Amino acid sequence: MEQPEIDNLIAKIDQLIDTCDQLHQHNRQLLAQERSWREERLQLIEKNDLARQKVEAMILRLKSLEHDS
Repeated sequence: MEQPEIDNLIAKIDQLIDTCDQLHQHNRQLLAQERSWREERLQLIEKNDLARQKVEAMILRLKSLEHDS
């Protein structure tokens, strides 16, 4: 194999390594973002559940006030 071919092959391998490193970093960022969205989703579900419980409690109180009148 001639030296220019070897140099070309080395350059391509270096480029592949760089691409793999970039993809690995991007994948880690995406996983962190997914984790953050999942945590936010759980918090929103909890807030929604709490709001639903409060609304249900208010409805029950209103109904009991209606019956007491």
